[in-house]
Amino acid sequence: MVNILFCGNDKVFDGMLTAALSILKRTASREPFAFYVFTMDVSHIKPTYLPVSDAQMRYFEGVIQSYHPDSTATKIDVTALYRSEFDRCPNENAYCSPYTLIRLFADEIDALPDKLLYLDADVLFNRDVHLLYDTDIEGCEYAAARDHYGKYLIQPNYINAGVLLLNLKEMRKTGILTRARALLREKKLVFADQSALIRSTTRKKVLPQKFNDQKYLHSHTVVRHFSKRLFWLPYPHTDNIKQWQVEKVHKIFRYYTFDDILYEYLDLKQKFEEGNCNG
Repeated sequence: MVNILFCGNDKVFDGMLTAALSILKRTASREPFAFYVFTMDVSHIKPTYLPVSDAQMRYFEGVIQSYHPDSTATKIDVTALYRSEFDRCPNENAYCSPYTLIRLFADEIDALPDKLLYLDADVLFNRDVHLLYDTDIEGCEYAAARDHYGKYLIQPNYINAGVLLLNLKEMRKTGILTRARALLREKKLVFADQSALIRSTTRKKVLPQKFNDQKYLHSHTVVRHFSKRLFWLPYPHTDNIKQWQVEKVHKIFRYYTFDDILYEYLDLKQKFEEGNCNG
């Protein structure tokens, strides 16, 4: 069984749905998947910081079970953990949101399996998930690919934490996440959780870029990560185009290879919204 972890508030639903569909559609084996979702209610920080809803989880589980009836979707509320560890810490207003920090609670959740693939919600699989998931990470805390910009601007093996193949058994042994959380409580870090994880690492496996392509889509790309990127034309600027923005994916990136995923997503999203309006 492949174990997947997402983290976020109710706004990650579009990403969860598209990312999961890409995994299910691009994976040759017909097997059950276990999806875990860390979420929390921190609306005291910002009114829109609300957890993934039960309705979203029920619908999401129905979608993945349409591919295999034994697949599961488990919501794990980490509000209490967050308030205990990070309430009013220097990184609470992180570069993205407090939800970027909660993947660092993975070692605190006993229900999680020893091997777990953490994914940012803004990714799509272009090829079979097993090309990544079956990577041997024995003796390593995690495996990750280099950050597209960080490998030039910071250091050659600077990793991007948006795709992490976690060896939780090893991580619990070395205490990497305990150290990372302590760093976040002590001082403001440029990239918050990513910086803390990198500074706390004992041993990692650096993966080829194809497992986290943050700028281009190639035929060999396994994971396309729709993170913020630099565009040179018509003038130098950054943009943060996500895969569920289908018109922009077509117009700006000129990607059509994901259309089977994205059009199914649009249909499912419409049905979900209609069901909620009628219910």
